[in-house]
Amino acid sequence: MARLVARALVGSLSGELLSRPGGSGCWRRLRFCGTNPATFTRTMTPPPKFPTVKLASGYEMPLFGLGTWKSEPGKVKEAVETALSLGYRHIDCARAYQNEAEVGEALRNKIADGTVKREDVFITSKLWNTFHSPELVMPALKKTLEDLGLDYIDLYLIHWPMGYKEGGELFPKDADGKMQFSDVDYLDTWKALEEGVNTKLVRSLGVSNFNEEQIERVMAEAKVPVCVNQVECHPYLTQKKLMEFCASKNIVVTAYSPLGSPDRPWAKPGDVELMDEPKLKTIAEKYNKSVAQVLIRYQLQRGNVVIPKSVTPSRIKENMEILDFELSADDVAAIDSFDNGGRFCGLSWMSHHKYYPFNAKA
Repeated sequence: MARLVARALVGSLSGELLSRPGGSGCWRRLRFCGTNPATFTRTMTPPPKFPTVKLASGYEMPLFGLGTWKSEPGKVKEAVETALSLGYRHIDCARAYQNEAEVGEALRNKIADGTVKREDVFITSKLWNTFHSPELVMPALKKTLEDLGLDYIDLYLIHWPMGYKEGGELFPKDADGKMQFSDVDYLDTWKALEEGVNTKLVRSLGVSNFNEEQIERVMAEAKVPVCVNQVECHPYLTQKKLMEFCASKNIVVTAYSPLGSPDRPWAKPGDVELMDEPKLKTIAEKYNKSVAQVLIRYQLQRGNVVIPKSVTPSRIKENMEILDFELSADDVAAIDSFDNGGRFCGLSWMSHHKYYPFNAKA
């Protein structure tokens, strides 16, 4: 299966390709989204054309994009502008990242200078945990639209199934430094979120960090399709079972932290780092690529959307140079073998929340 996807990705830089099968055995059709050569940066000619996947909503979503988690204020604007100039057409955002106003400024600048049109760029954002009560959902969505300077968002996700205490800070803590929860049911949150689609403020809806049981529960009552599940995904956590479940429900998986999130805020000295794996370095040398490029390519060959984060122009450029090689079946299997269920973003301090998603097997 991975080889079929890989050949399609490598063998054609225009037109259509077919991605991984869904639960019925039918193939998802992917299309390439183009860029404007006249406005493309001189660092790469011609511009790349990245494949897209058709969501259950009917809209196309690019399989490759720029992540903005941990992108520092003052740097994310330049990062987004650089990415759009290079040919990125998918930007992943969130209210909790506290940088959407800068992302919005970058979008306005690149639309104004003719680099892109609004309809060329796929924007994802996420509803934060302190806005799960139904009456808070639409105001939170409108705040994100205001910060981004947009009339609509292409994809809006419930960031986590767990709710936090509402009416104050984004990360509310008690006097002992422990996170304060709310017990709002994410199913009620989802129902309120559907109003965003009904009012055309959002085109597609999805979830993030949800397990199988939680997705099934939403789908049982959803009037708007669950299009995407964005989850941590990398060789230590391949998410094979969850991927198969999502494919069977026509839900696209977006892989966040595909490089192992080496700059995660809670990293400690001596923690295992994915990018330092000797076997990955050997595979990268074989293809004359970086470890990061191999890890990004790995997700594409599995049919996942992938959103590596960087604010460094050279790395933003390097991360997108992944359409000109194909990982062999043996190398994909070798990378798969790293899977040990290891999470870099497990939020173990939240494990006693009633809706914590990672106590389940998938």
